[in-house]
Amino acid sequence: MASRDIRVLVVDDSAVVRSIIAESVAAAPGMELVGTAADGRQAMELLDCVRPDVITLDIQMPNMDGLTALDAILARRPLPVIMVSSLTTRGASMTLDALDRGAVDYLAKPDYGAGTRSALLDDLPRKIRTAAGLDVRRILEIRQERKQRRAEESHRRLPLQKDHRPAAMALADKCIAIGVSTGGPPALARLFESLRAPMPPMVVVQHMPASFTKPLAWRLDSLGELSIREAANGDLLEPNHVLIAPGGKHLQVRRHGASVKAVVRQGSPVSGHMPSADVLMKSVAETFGKDCLGVIMTGMGRDGADGCREVRARGGYVLGQDEGSSDVYGMNKVAYVEGNVDRQFALSAAAAVLTRHVRSRWAAAPRN
Repeated sequence: MASRDIRVLVVDDSAVVRSIIAESVAAAPGMELVGTAADGRQAMELLDCVRPDVITLDIQMPNMDGLTALDAILARRPLPVIMVSSLTTRGASMTLDALDRGAVDYLAKPDYGAGTRSALLDDLPRKIRTAAGLDVRRILEIRQERKQRRAEESHRRLPLQKDHRPAAMALADKCIAIGVSTGGPPALARLFESLRAPMPPMVVVQHMPASFTKPLAWRLDSLGELSIREAANGDLLEPNHVLIAPGGKHLQVRRHGASVKAVVRQGSPVSGHMPSADVLMKSVAETFGKDCLGVIMTGMGRDGADGCREVRARGGYVLGQDEGSSDVYGMNKVAYVEGNVDRQFALSAAAAVLTRHVRSRWAAAPRN
């Protein structure tokens, strides 16, 4: 029996953008455009009538904005919602809020002519197909669990101390490299709000546009003890510090005498992405050898799977997020199926699993 077409509702206050998205959906095999709306109120009026499988939702709209509409939609029906965001710092911040609230993915659109059309036509059908297969109810449960946990811990958490360098000196020559994509921002938030110093230097590839990675780093930095920022060329890798690869550029590491520094460079996409987790992990594996821990998390595609293989080939260890706690069991599934993950972990236990690895294998100094 042939599968039913994916029913798509398009919500955007721009008639031009609505038209482009409608064109993309109509041209894609296996998809049906079931309605369009100019704001969140219209979307809510159409929701029960057209019964979409996936919604594309603009963030900045009159009458009812995207975040308010997202909350209302998910309260009524646990549907996959893809946020459509401008390539601005404000757009990035609101997109991260939307992902925290239960949106499953986002699409960033440049605010100019041909670039907007290309952005909306190239990636949208693939994102819609992936979104249609997601268990949104489970994703919402994971988000809610994190929200409740943060509320509980806020009452008993000690004041944050960002400098544990004396206790972390034993970890200066180790490194943790993380690759993550779809579902990554909430997953990274869950990890970094729970990690405690001392930790070795950490480097992260999250597939995102250039204007999104700096706001992501700011947000993650505010959550816990580790210092987190967007990487710049020449940054020193230090214990208790995390470098996020800038969107649109590759991040590698290179040894300079006794130090290791970040190399941020332009290039071609690798494994379909720039930044690429494969590029980062291979670089870290070559530089740190057995003192490298690779971590592959939720995301579409296979980026990072080859990097995980290189980490293990050089004597390092690889942890992979499990299927049950992943928004999209893709990158981490490929690495696991190909035999390049030593152990899987649930997102709720991610910080504990990484900490155990650091303490047991790398003999980290105890906290004061």
